[in-house]
Amino acid sequence: MGGRAVPFLSCGEVRLLANREGRFYCLGMTPVTKANPMTSRGHLAAILALGLPLIGGHVAQFAIHLTDTIMLGWYSIEALAAVVLGSSFFFVLFILESGFAIAVMPLVAEAVAEEDETALRRVTRMGMWLSVIAALVTLPVFWFSGTLLRGLGQEAALAEGAQTYLRIAGVGLVPALLVMVLKSYLAALERTRVVFWVTVAAALANAGVNYLLIFGHWGAPELGLRGAAIASLCVEVISVLGIGLYAARALPEHDLFARIWRPDWDAFAHVFRLGAPIGLTNLAEVGLFAASSVMMGWLGTVALAAHGIALQLASVTFMIHLGLSNAATVRAGNALGRRDADHLARGAWIVIALSMGVAVVAVAIFLLFPETLLGLFLGPDEPNRAAILTSGVALLMLAALFQVVDALQVMVLGLLRGVKDSRAPMLIATVSYWMIGVPCAYGFGFVLGWGGPGVWFGLVVGLSVAAVLLMWRFWRGKLPALRTQFARP
Repeated sequence: MGGRAVPFLSCGEVRLLANREGRFYCLGMTPVTKANPMTSRGHLAAILALGLPLIGGHVAQFAIHLTDTIMLGWYSIEALAAVVLGSSFFFVLFILESGFAIAVMPLVAEAVAEEDETALRRVTRMGMWLSVIAALVTLPVFWFSGTLLRGLGQEAALAEGAQTYLRIAGVGLVPALLVMVLKSYLAALERTRVVFWVTVAAALANAGVNYLLIFGHWGAPELGLRGAAIASLCVEVISVLGIGLYAARALPEHDLFARIWRPDWDAFAHVFRLGAPIGLTNLAEVGLFAASSVMMGWLGTVALAAHGIALQLASVTFMIHLGLSNAATVRAGNALGRRDADHLARGAWIVIALSMGVAVVAVAIFLLFPETLLGLFLGPDEPNRAAILTSGVALLMLAALFQVVDALQVMVLGLLRGVKDSRAPMLIATVSYWMIGVPCAYGFGFVLGWGGPGVWFGLVVGLSVAAVLLMWRFWRGKLPALRTQFARP
């Protein structure tokens, strides 16, 4: 960096201008430097400018699976339970393999701060390579998922329905991971609006195709679960084509797809070293929720359906925290590139406070309107409607309980990823979720006989432990180490 002070973007459309001497200024603003730090208000504006489109993109992406759940809930309770199980299975593998895509975000953000377009291009390409390789290795698992689910104690009919869904929707893992890589690349470049609009278009298309193929409207065949799977696959393919075309045309100077077939083993190893622990961290957390779905399946179709609905509602608010976490990753990556620990710390406090505000609002909504929210997923003539609502209300109470700790852990994960710290969070996640969360969920749910609420209380315990340990890692471990490192000449 040669001692240059590279400023952060501090509002939505501000662009960085460089002169021939290599000094950087914000258009129409005083340069942000260590001697002239950004105010709390400036941090808030910058986080919102970057984070709001990311939040919208995550919510729209989630709406694709949410639409499947709602429409299949209207179609039949059996189809709803099967897609809950199948989606959980898909998401476990997707989130594991998305570690390589997520790793692209801080690496590109750091390259932007260091003005290294070559590194930017190399890590993005190899992120795509690793994502495709991982997806292709996984595809046979979807084909034989019914056998695996029956081995995990699921009812034969549920396992068969989930396999029917996954044999079609599972193919979409390849384009879905490529979309994740390109979103990370664009987010790190502060081009988040296009990510939002492409995802919104995909969600709307998914709803339309679902309406046609699940129920057989307008002359289309009535395919039920298969219709939902076909819709999801089509949308993933359209999404990757749309966002890939934008990246190629809007940023031709990066030559992102030129000679993409050529390996770059140094960049490949760099992305792998950062991305593999991120993927395993994601797996530990999502695996906790997938394990809870398996346990709820042991309690029957009604319990699993109530679990699926409550989890979908909790996940909507989590998408907001995830978007803010992505913004934290980008800004932490830039802070790393410009060697400014004070800026990193101030931004971290702002993004955590913002996330806590969202969590408080979510808690209030879950506690005040549980039946209204749950009823959105069920047809008025569903014979099990009353039983599902009763079970779901209890689960939403616990979902409200883990909102704060869930938000905290994902915020700190975003900050740690931004400074390329992925191994320690992986160990923390493994211990918190699998050595504490899963045993607690089983113990409370089945040993103590608390049923579904007991399983969910185990989730609260695991997330709470993770939040405390990750906060300690960032504030007491990584940040002081960075201050020492940056102070060296």
